[in-house]
Amino acid sequence: MALVLLGTLRALEMPANEPTAKWSVPLNDGNHVIEFEHGTATGRRVVKVDGKTLVHRDWMFRLVGDEVVMFGDTRFVIRVDPIPGLKYSYTLWVNGKSFNNFVQSQSKILESWLTNIGGNQYRIVLDKSKQSVWVNGEQIEVENEFVDGGADMMFSLEGLPVVIRSSSSGRKDIGIKYTLYVNGVQAEERDSLDEDT
Repeated sequence: MALVLLGTLRALEMPANEPTAKWSVPLNDGNHVIEFEHGTATGRRVVKVDGKTLVHRDWMFRLVGDEVVMFGDTRFVIRVDPIPGLKYSYTLWVNGKSFNNFVQSQSKILESWLTNIGGNQYRIVLDKSKQSVWVNGEQIEVENEFVDGGADMMFSLEGLPVVIRSSSSGRKDIGIKYTLYVNGVQAEERDSLDEDT
């Protein structure tokens, strides 16, 4: 009897594998897609990060409240709140900040570039607050050197020299600017919020 009731309630819900809410979160190792499925009749909750299921609950009596998920060192909280008309709102909190505030703070501390070397695409991310460099989601070791007017962070990809050069922008409101050079050629900066990871 309970299984028949559960099956009937599931039929009232959204199609399976269709996320109720979805966010793209920029972290220093790349953008990660958070998907949340919420069964408004059964309370079912599924949380996926980059397509991998981290939480799966089929039946919950409480339809509202928080779902907390750890992904590495990052704490995601998906808040389910009721709104008029028997509907729900879904908000994401990342490391204690609302999604919008987190994205805004990440845009201030991350610089990212996409570059092609030898037919392979590399996403290079500089975490300015930690002075760490990530290539295609993996943190790498760099060699630091002071140069006239700034500093260089050096490493190599496919045998080619890669340099992230920091220098003064000459403007207080901008501060330090970062430029990527691959084999002496300047690469274009890529917004950390771009969908490509």
